[in-house]
Amino acid sequence: MQYRRLGNSGLKVSALGLGTNAFGKRADYEASKKIIDYAIDSGINFMDTANIYAGTESEKIIGQALQGKRQNVVLATKAGLVRGAGVNERGSSRFHLQTELENSLKRLKTDYVDLYQIHTFDPETPLEETLRTLEDMVRSGKVRYIGASNYFAWELMKSLGISDRLGLNRFVSTQVSYSLADRTPEQELIPMCLDQGVGIIPYFPLAGGILSGKYRSADLAPQGSRAQTDPNFKRFINSQTIALGEKVTDLASQFDTTPSVLSLSWLIQQPVVSTVIVGATKMEQLEENLKSVSLELNAETKKELDLISSPYRYGEPFALYRLPV
Repeated sequence: MQYRRLGNSGLKVSALGLGTNAFGKRADYEASKKIIDYAIDSGINFMDTANIYAGTESEKIIGQALQGKRQNVVLATKAGLVRGAGVNERGSSRFHLQTELENSLKRLKTDYVDLYQIHTFDPETPLEETLRTLEDMVRSGKVRYIGASNYFAWELMKSLGISDRLGLNRFVSTQVSYSLADRTPEQELIPMCLDQGVGIIPYFPLAGGILSGKYRSADLAPQGSRAQTDPNFKRFINSQTIALGEKVTDLASQFDTTPSVLSLSWLIQQPVVSTVIVGATKMEQLEENLKSVSLELNAETKKELDLISSPYRYGEPFALYRLPV
């Protein structure tokens, strides 16, 4: 396994991380535990979850599965998206964040999280309030590092400026949709992160399965695929994205590998990326995706991948989670 610093921090994280959105939803406890155990045994030390994944079940499963192994992982969770109908059950106010952190710690069966992330920008809460709250969490020992997610470049830069001005801990990382099918972060966010020493943690690195090459038709979804289980996902399946998946598949065949492994390898080798989180519903998926860490791409292959994915540097992001107005 390769390990990198998370942004400019001293924290080392595995090049491939484990995403746990499916735990408690498409993977039950037994399947999830097998995946977690296999990930740790394979050298993966970064594990990402959130207070809303599978209606809190993801955190509960992780907390139970990590008993006796907590010290082996860099555990990350998030808060900020809508948790309930109450007016204070969303956002990044001190009130909401402190409540959610305590609840996450209970579910995760731990007294600290290594990385606490604001799930999305909150336009109704002053950034200074959010950042001072996170500072207090770090000083209390309940949080070790802080990160952002789904922030626009200007929102993240403003946050860093406030932290610098007030002498507060800075965001060391940010999560964003980033893949061969979504290169929009390269316009503003990534240059800013390279300049400021913020690590990128891509989510949807395979664009929900589009880059696995399994979608051959906009109307026919493979059994058990995201397009079948989530009807809203079908909006991403069109002739252009299918064509991209086919081109990546053709290129992967030259390396005698899968399009998923090739796509993940391209991401891992981006200089701004600290760790790439991949989800799994069964151990075999993770076993296959781990091959991406050791796959070295030559300059010609990188150029070809850049070329076929260049249209996806522009337009709308593949995914972006914001608070409803």
